[in-house]
Amino acid sequence: MKILLPPSETKRPGGAGAPLDLRALSLSKLHDERRAVADALVRLAGDPAEAQRVLKLSDKQVGEIAHNRELLSAPTLPAVDRYTGVLYDALDATSLPTASRRWLASHVWIHSAPFGPVGALDSIPAYRLAAGTSLPGIPPLRRHWAEATSAAIAAEQPEFLLDLRSEAYAALGPIPAEVDSAYVRVVTEHGKALNHFNKKSKGMLVRGLAEDRPRIRSLSALRTWAESRGVVLRDGSDRGTLELVVAE
Repeated sequence: MKILLPPSETKRPGGAGAPLDLRALSLSKLHDERRAVADALVRLAGDPAEAQRVLKLSDKQVGEIAHNRELLSAPTLPAVDRYTGVLYDALDATSLPTASRRWLASHVWIHSAPFGPVGALDSIPAYRLAAGTSLPGIPPLRRHWAEATSAAIAAEQPEFLLDLRSEAYAALGPIPAEVDSAYVRVVTEHGKALNHFNKKSKGMLVRGLAEDRPRIRSLSALRTWAESRGVVLRDGSDRGTLELVVAE
């Protein structure tokens, strides 16, 4: 099984890893697309006023432009440790034992805007870029990433893929039709969609999987594991969707 997570706007600064090596990232077929976005981000950061406009940053956020300017030279962290926020606080990957972190490395991709999906333990720098941004010099990110990312996912031939991304990031890399997959929405028992608990519940779900390290190759196997954990997964109203049911 592979799991696709969204990134987070908030990120942990710094790091102790070597600078970004685009060729070392998972889904290596995306190297050219990654290089194009990375180069565009660095160029844009050379004009702070234009970068603030394009990235839609407030005056209090302009310091983040420096992350993009130093994208190729800054220290790195494992992707799952780089991101913060509700989902990643609930996942709390830094507290997991080594075996569970290895499981994350083998089973989790995090879909970033500048690099596409990366492995949970792939080393990445801090950056500022959202899924809906149009960078000068390259097509809008949806057009830049979608076809290439779908092809790269298909090439990995995952037996089953659990898609926990937001709709904005799912649009940057639709799951190929030939890949057995399920898209997860978090709802209450009465079907009400959630926001804060959406992210928290997804983080807790992935943490539970990392702790147990089950061998899941199908939706039925995922359901069996979920039942053993007291996690409620039910069919969604749309084909190919699952509802992760949480208490109100």
